[in-house]
Amino acid sequence: MKIKGVLLFIVFLSSYCMIAQTTYNEFKPGELWLDDKGNHINAHGGGFLFYNDTYYWFGEHKESGKMGHKALIGVHVYSSKDLYNWKDEGIALAMSNDTTSMLQKESLLERPKVIYNKKTKKFVMWFHHELKDQGYKAALTGVAVSDNVIGPFKYINSIRLHPKVWAANFTVVQQKKAALKPNEEIKQKQKGIDGITAYRDFESGQMSRDMNLFVDDDEQAYHITASEDNQTLLISKLSDDYLSMTDEYVRVFPGETNEAPAIFKKDGKYFMFSSYTTGWAPNPGRLAVSDNMMHGWKSLENPCRGTEEENKTTFHSQSTYVIPVNGKKDAYIFAGDRWFPDDLKFSRYIWLPIQFENGLPILKWYDSWDLNFYKN
Repeated sequence: MKIKGVLLFIVFLSSYCMIAQTTYNEFKPGELWLDDKGNHINAHGGGFLFYNDTYYWFGEHKESGKMGHKALIGVHVYSSKDLYNWKDEGIALAMSNDTTSMLQKESLLERPKVIYNKKTKKFVMWFHHELKDQGYKAALTGVAVSDNVIGPFKYINSIRLHPKVWAANFTVVQQKKAALKPNEEIKQKQKGIDGITAYRDFESGQMSRDMNLFVDDDEQAYHITASEDNQTLLISKLSDDYLSMTDEYVRVFPGETNEAPAIFKKDGKYFMFSSYTTGWAPNPGRLAVSDNMMHGWKSLENPCRGTEEENKTTFHSQSTYVIPVNGKKDAYIFAGDRWFPDDLKFSRYIWLPIQFENGLPILKWYDSWDLNFYKN
């Protein structure tokens, strides 16, 4: 009985240590971040939703090894009351074992984002989707829906964007100019500038890779994505139920090579973080601003304020989302990924407080910080 009692005490002590180990009261960017079960949070390329006084973190469930970049499990979801400590809520959207499904295992599912539709009371997920064994050729965006915030989400479809519909700011003159140039003889950047790739994909629909969602104050939702072989961003209005695209969309920064867009709104202005395209390797952060989601976007300088090396790599991270902090005015968190391409499961998370300099967002490095950083 004494031996049994000792064993039970050891089990209890181990459980207690695990709980203590996974209780946080600050952010430590780049360090291992454990969930309530003692596992590193597995929600990469994540998106965040605040619903019923709880934050939900949706992201790519990655595995270790050579297959780590492929979607073997699906979209992982976690919940938190304080943004520091996260409860594993399981798999919100599971990959299919059905080989006839577009969402079958070993396809690519990246950057899942979830928004809530107040009219339909449905939770809607959009994500970047590539078909199995086709690399990044398909360039689709997928959509799923759920009655419950943590799922299970029901997969609906994956599509190219706006087939046979021209962007609102792609004029007839630009369309005719694009039609006169042979696609294969033009450099990639010029294809974006002149709209040659947009013209090429007019019938089948525009490409969608790294993407994000944004819901405005009037509940209008937008889909923001890297398109035209990552040379141009597209911003599209979603339908009232958020489950499909309207025909309203615009081309933003054609030929300027953007991916990983993340938008937030402050004082009537829309700000967008993004990055260049260097695969898993980090690069200088990008920032843009506009007074309107659908026109007037302007590029700004690198938002990072660090060493030369930190500025060149966005503190060794890539943007994925901007999290508004509930209950605190003008409090926003830059959420980024520090990719470990040889072991994507253990890629780290870079969360930094967004500060403002002359009314514009900037990022500075902190080894550790907490929500008391914000004044209110």
